[in-house]
Amino acid sequence: MSKTQPLLSALALASTALCLNAQAQMAADAASQAAVDPSAFLNQFEASFGKFEGYRRSGAKGICATGEFVGTAEARGLSTATAFSGRPVPVLLRFSVGGANPKAADNAKSQRNMALQFNLPGGEVWQMGNISAPVFGAVTPQQFLGRLASLQPDPATRMPDAARVKAFADANPEVLLQGRHFASQPVPASFGTVNYWGVHAFAFVNASGARQFGKWVFEPVAGVQGLSDDEAKAKGPNFLFDELRQRVKDGTVAFHFNLELAQAGDRLDNATVPLPEGRPKLRLGVLKLLSVAPDAGGECLNITFNPMVLPKGVEPSADPMLAARAAPYAVGLGRRLSEGAKQ
Repeated sequence: MSKTQPLLSALALASTALCLNAQAQMAADAASQAAVDPSAFLNQFEASFGKFEGYRRSGAKGICATGEFVGTAEARGLSTATAFSGRPVPVLLRFSVGGANPKAADNAKSQRNMALQFNLPGGEVWQMGNISAPVFGAVTPQQFLGRLASLQPDPATRMPDAARVKAFADANPEVLLQGRHFASQPVPASFGTVNYWGVHAFAFVNASGARQFGKWVFEPVAGVQGLSDDEAKAKGPNFLFDELRQRVKDGTVAFHFNLELAQAGDRLDNATVPLPEGRPKLRLGVLKLLSVAPDAGGECLNITFNPMVLPKGVEPSADPMLAARAAPYAVGLGRRLSEGAKQ
């Protein structure tokens, strides 16, 4: 018996209860999603952060890469997903800098993203979006839309109204948590040397039907590496793409895919709340980068990386922000294709 099996067995009953609670909430949460028109999200992104035709409305400055993933025996005990077969699985990746501006500075204390598509046997696909913070910037779609609206620049000053921003944040303090995390961290030295969290909870379902909820994180095998303020300034605003190409050429970019295991009472429907510190982790496998696109093209150009595209053996939680992502992503892709999609 694997040394992790007693832990998984001990958590199974609690996980089943969590799953039942999640299923009971999903129908009610689905109704709330309909209250936010997906086009309204895209329109508000453009109004708040500018419209850059052809680019993604979030994470506009990005690059494609390829890799392979090999799952662990522990993961196979947790989920029937074919990603964990133990055989290499091809993966498409997109690394990006947070924000709508395709000229965003690489040397700022801002969000980094790692989006993935696992191309599984039989044409099955697993997509995910991961960010360099353990929390998302809003609890619900409505709160997220309100936060975006509060940041919309005043036509006269071309700046957000400070009083409006403060009033919304005071009434919704969760929206400040993600920004505080970025401000507390150094500028990442590389796309390959920063943690990427899934932020949402998912259920992993094994062959007997037992469900274990958790939140995952991709942690660099080489460790987290940041830059001092002086080092970041010296790097300039456009160093990340070439830096990643060199690291991958040297064969030094890989991530441990780890799952933090939820326990009874943990909050699973709120992406602004990480799991409590000290929750046990299970290693699901290793993701290794193989190549980086030489230019602004690549296979990831028109992939939306919808985190609701899941393989058999992995199921969504009742997190309302998770369910709310799919429709705006589809609308955004439609706009980009009509404008001429750019990386």
